[in-house]
Amino acid sequence: MEASSVQRVTCCIAGCGPAGAMLGFLLARAGVEVLILEKHGDFLRDFRGDTIHPSTLEVIDELGLIDQFLSLPHRRVRELNAVLDQGSFRLSDFSRLRRRHPYLVFMPQWDFLDFLTARARERPGFDLRMNAEVLEPLHADGRVAGVRYRGPDGRAQDVRADLTVAADGRGSALRRTAGLTPTSFGAPMDVLWFRISRRESDPENGLGRLTAGRILAFIDRGDYWQIACVIPKGSAERERARGIEAFRESLARLAPFLADRVGELSSWDDLRLLTVQVDRLKRWHRPGLLCIGDAAHAMSPIGGVGINLAIQDAVAAANLLAAPLRGGTLTEADLARVQRRRTPPTVATQLLQRAIQRRVVAPTLAGRAPSRPPRVVRLLARFPALQVFPARLIGVGFRPEHVRTGSIAP
Repeated sequence: MEASSVQRVTCCIAGCGPAGAMLGFLLARAGVEVLILEKHGDFLRDFRGDTIHPSTLEVIDELGLIDQFLSLPHRRVRELNAVLDQGSFRLSDFSRLRRRHPYLVFMPQWDFLDFLTARARERPGFDLRMNAEVLEPLHADGRVAGVRYRGPDGRAQDVRADLTVAADGRGSALRRTAGLTPTSFGAPMDVLWFRISRRESDPENGLGRLTAGRILAFIDRGDYWQIACVIPKGSAERERARGIEAFRESLARLAPFLADRVGELSSWDDLRLLTVQVDRLKRWHRPGLLCIGDAAHAMSPIGGVGINLAIQDAVAAANLLAAPLRGGTLTEADLARVQRRRTPPTVATQLLQRAIQRRVVAPTLAGRAPSRPPRVVRLLARFPALQVFPARLIGVGFRPEHVRTGSIAP
């Protein structure tokens, strides 16, 4: 497909999810000319990760935007609880964190992305194009030199850039066409997402339900619950074959407070399947190209940390690359520095997630729920002060990043 026009920018980002939006904003704020290409026409898609963690809230605070951000509709969660067959247990207490914002924020991802891109548009060097699908990387002199994309009119257009960033998710087309293939670590589960209305008498805070053969996670959206039903890997068709009525009955047994509302699931069209994958690129970069977020490492939904890792990638990338991008001195060694910084926390997080998948998720889904709560749950219940440790692992992570880039006056 021949391109009808060519544009030149300093940095071109494929994908305007949390990683792409944050990186674009930080670079534009630091005086770098940025173009983000987003293949969809808006951000309004259900059942995306919507958890904003304390370390991400600190980044927003460091940008001087926290009051504006928290004025948006959101829910704050200070603890996470799990309901087992033996009773209810608190697993994480975020209020024990010594952080400026010791809580999780649940906010629809489209509101978060609208907020970031609105702030970015205040910068003269920032441009976001919707309905712009990246088709392939462009090459020159042995390096990635930009991308070809299809605009809303269907015509192909070329963008030449000093740096191209793949932030287009776990199915990254840019990563694939650049010849970068991730190593898959497998996952024992997939997730069915759906929503059911919420009432004031319902339980509060983060909630999970574990029993033999089934795991549920509940996200409080104010007027409705966003619910994840964890099922064995590849079993979605078997669930469908059992029928929606059997699924509703199972849900009512596991969450009795929803028994009078499960009829809101009228058919399988009301559920969405997330195929869980955990993978990581061995090499996140090529000359002129960097992968971040899910394009570099797909995370398990355990702990809801995928957004946090993606945003931390973006902050680290901006910290390390803004100056060489402004000065026109960017080299592949600069891109390697980003990977070296972000690989250790990524590996540590995935190792922890994989251990939980192996020791908790897989046995539970196989119907081998223990006769009493796991030892770690009993320990957290007996010594509440220990609940700060899972809170830190979930809410802060292994290497939280801080904004080091300056701000050029708009």
